[in-house]
Amino acid sequence: MVTQLMRAVVPTQLAEPLRVSVVIPCLNEAENIVECVTSARRVLAENQISGEVIVVDNGSDDDSAELAEAAGAMVVREPRRGYGRAYLSGFDVARGDYIVMIDADLTYDFEEIPHFVDELDAGGELVMGNRMANIQPGAMPWMNRYIGNPVLSGFLNLLFHTGVRDAHCGMRALRRDSLPRLDLRTDGMEFASEMVIRASKAGLDVREFPIALHPRGGESKLNPFNDGWRHLRFMLMHHPNFLFLFPGAATAAVGALVMVLAFAQASLFGHTFLIHTLIGGSMLVVVGAQLLGFGLCGRTYAVNQLGDRDPWLERQMGRIRLEHGLLAGVTLALSGFVLGGVVIARWVANGLGTLAQERATIVAATLVIVGIQVFFTSFLLSILSLRRPAR
Repeated sequence: MVTQLMRAVVPTQLAEPLRVSVVIPCLNEAENIVECVTSARRVLAENQISGEVIVVDNGSDDDSAELAEAAGAMVVREPRRGYGRAYLSGFDVARGDYIVMIDADLTYDFEEIPHFVDELDAGGELVMGNRMANIQPGAMPWMNRYIGNPVLSGFLNLLFHTGVRDAHCGMRALRRDSLPRLDLRTDGMEFASEMVIRASKAGLDVREFPIALHPRGGESKLNPFNDGWRHLRFMLMHHPNFLFLFPGAATAAVGALVMVLAFAQASLFGHTFLIHTLIGGSMLVVVGAQLLGFGLCGRTYAVNQLGDRDPWLERQMGRIRLEHGLLAGVTLALSGFVLGGVVIARWVANGLGTLAQERATIVAATLVIVGIQVFFTSFLLSILSLRRPAR
């Protein structure tokens, strides 16, 4: 492994920078890889673009690596499998000012490379292909075409407002000097979503133009359900507001309203809110408070550790200290204990008979639970706010 890495790094250190690096991830693509490499080299030569072709062999069981090397590609062997892991390894050795990413399954036209280069020359920092208007017969399963890709791309735009209509296109290009700002980390297929999301958050100039998608050569490596879930999971983890804060605020608000109505014995459509409704409202308040705490922790981590920007949260972190959260938690919990103490005192005064203060008891328990949540969440937020020391 060390020898393989040295072979990849030495040329990077000694050779002059190139204009374009074409990076191709490869897993058991023996029947396609030679055509991919020769096509990429031919297009670069015909358009007088100084460049290199890098094939990242991602643990192939066939002779893909040897065939790619014989066809004139620089081969990087990355035994740790994963779409993102392959690209990250290729980026590490790329020397071009621009990086063009393209799959090894012959679904994309290598003749599009100059168009991507033109967009980067014109100021683009991440250039995406859009396959959806020109999908050749048999190139994409109907579920991916009409459900999977539109839903995932639409959801990504709903959360992050990227404006990219085909967020999972496998042919794209970027400036190599943009990589530090992107800080890409994921190993799997969600790497495609991560690049678009981080580009949007970093304020990069993201562009998109239509390209064709052809039927692939060889066996597909995609697993629609597993890969789709990885994309969806990644989006949710990078948007704590949607995952935690919004549902938490709504749940807590509904729960508080239900408790007030039940405590006041209000009625709706002739039905009076009684003790069971109060218990349900209490549960909603507790769950909502927990979700709000999760959301605040997620956003705080993203701002302090991942470099995200959240102006509102950053202002609040400057105003609200740990002590404020602790005081709020203690106040809520003490209020619950005091109310519970009143209930117990009345119970004792009535000779330890039937406990007739069910409503007050539920409210007291809710205050104590939420107070404890606020108290310890405040400590966790303070821990997450500790910034990494400057190097």
